[in-house]
Amino acid sequence: MFEKLKKFCDSFLELGVPGFDLVIYKDGECILRYMNGYSDVENNVKMNGNERYNIYSCSKVITCTAALQLLEKRLFSLEDKLSDYMPEFNEMTVKTDDGVIKAKNQILIKHLFEMTAGFSYNCCSPQLKRCVDETVGKCPTSEVMKCLAKEPLLFEPGDRWEYSLCHDVLAALVEVVSGEKFENYVKKNIFEVVGMKDSTFMLPEAEIETIAPQYRFEDGKAVNIGKHISNYKIGTEYASGGAGGISTVDDYIKFLECLRTYKLLKPETVKLMMTDRLTDEQKGTYWTKDTHGYGLGVRCPNGDKKYIDFGWGGAAGAYLAVDTQNAISIYFATHLLSSPAQGLRSMLYRFVKAELIDNNDFEDLLKSLKELYDYNLTY
Repeated sequence: MFEKLKKFCDSFLELGVPGFDLVIYKDGECILRYMNGYSDVENNVKMNGNERYNIYSCSKVITCTAALQLLEKRLFSLEDKLSDYMPEFNEMTVKTDDGVIKAKNQILIKHLFEMTAGFSYNCCSPQLKRCVDETVGKCPTSEVMKCLAKEPLLFEPGDRWEYSLCHDVLAALVEVVSGEKFENYVKKNIFEVVGMKDSTFMLPEAEIETIAPQYRFEDGKAVNIGKHISNYKIGTEYASGGAGGISTVDDYIKFLECLRTYKLLKPETVKLMMTDRLTDEQKGTYWTKDTHGYGLGVRCPNGDKKYIDFGWGGAAGAYLAVDTQNAISIYFATHLLSSPAQGLRSMLYRFVKAELIDNNDFEDLLKSLKELYDYNLTY
């Protein structure tokens, strides 16, 4: 079983991915755990399944889950103005062709979930650099937001979809609404509930050696770049809701299963999370509009029966998919930034679905690989 999927994953190694770890659950049971390659190339350490990774944007699904828990408690609404909770965002400015002008629209909380608030993903902007200097490199989450609010937006809130620091701001909102540090709230309300003992948003420096070696694909090979989060960890006290998570495959699949079985959120909240919210205009800049919509922090079904999953991926190769209709959860981990397999991983769900649900889709899947990624996989 899954021999075609295994060969597909093994092909990532041929492209230069050092190693990977894949887990699939169906109806609450693990039906595949498959790993290959090396977690530590320099020391010839093979993948063993216990690796602790920087999960980058797979952090976002955890952050959105935390915020949706507070939404369920009616501590805010999606239509509320962000400035009602974080006054620093009350009077924003916007970059235009004629210069920087005052924003006409307020940022609403729904814009943070939807990636439509107008922020950029520039973690080295002038105001954020100033925050680093003024806090001597600490950058507490709330202080970073005060600086970020002084940066001009790229566009009027709600005008378009733009991958950005939206979910970092959402993490700060969790702090304000819950009255707890974001990392503490997540630990108590998600990690401890699920049993994610190796997951955190605030790793002590003394534990950095517990992280698996991290690589970047440069000049056709994987180059070791150290174990710290690259780029997105603005300061030592900054909890990045968008990219600051650390986890393991065992931990993360537990999270996905608890999300799928409504142990972290109510069924109606999960349905809301995985419902496409983008307008036609906003979809003009959305990355995967041909296969998925975008809900509250996740790609989601858009009517294409080939893709009925919701999920996301991370900069270092992590990928998640949840299919509530067929009771499937998938998590795939590597630790390679700029991976040559970054696009290909989006086909993992199709392979699993073809194996378990729709065998007739396999030939079309191979055709899609060729058309979308110019990648020819033969069997």
